[in-house]
Amino acid sequence: MYLKKINLKNKVALVTGAGKGIGRACSIALAEAGADLILISRTEKDLNNVSKIIKKFKSKCSAFTCDVTNYNQVKKIINKQKKIDILVNNAGTNIPEHFTKVRKKNMEYMVKLNTVATFNLAQLCTLKMLEAKNRKKIGGSIINISSQMGHVGGKIRSVYNMTKFGLEGLTKGMAVDLAKNNIRVNTVCPTFVSTQMTKRSFSNKKLKREIINNIPLGRVAEVSDVATAVAFLASNASSMITGTSILVDGGWTAK
Repeated sequence: MYLKKINLKNKVALVTGAGKGIGRACSIALAEAGADLILISRTEKDLNNVSKIIKKFKSKCSAFTCDVTNYNQVKKIINKQKKIDILVNNAGTNIPEHFTKVRKKNMEYMVKLNTVATFNLAQLCTLKMLEAKNRKKIGGSIINISSQMGHVGGKIRSVYNMTKFGLEGLTKGMAVDLAKNNIRVNTVCPTFVSTQMTKRSFSNKKLKREIINNIPLGRVAEVSDVATAVAFLASNASSMITGTSILVDGGWTAK
């Protein structure tokens, strides 16, 4: 048999920004593949909705209302867990501004959320993973949700570019450090994805046309496209893949 299956039975996955959009889709996809879930989001109502769906797949699910920039709160949540096998580091944001008009408070907030909080979560989850004496045998997977903007520049995206290029570098460094423990670290890099947030942006027909024209496949991504890539990297189906990116970008960066 040469086809490895996406099977996450007996695995525990922690997902940040799990209440909406990509994080929600990833959480449900991992449950579909058999994983138990630990969900983190700032909005309790969203967490409750996702938890109900996950439990339909007979997966265990615990949910925590938390801002991931609160280090002590995040540390407390992670230290309480019996084990973590998978981390989907998804929480992040973008505040589009021209480089000459970037407000200091916006720049600092994006660095705090997209870079510092992401680093802290990865480190805390790695330390929890390493508590398992059989970690080298069972492996582990960390998936940092990056962006096509971690590979190419974009208009009014300079700070976002900075944080996502940084995330690509962090991922490679982590992958080299953690390979001996059989913990793989990769990024998933979507193009524009159809979510509630982007649908509001797409009401601007000129902007939507400009985006679509930049995607050779001629369409934006669906959350399921991203979630499927994440489930693949979370599973042993990708056991030889570490320190790299899966670009779910419809060809944007190929040009």
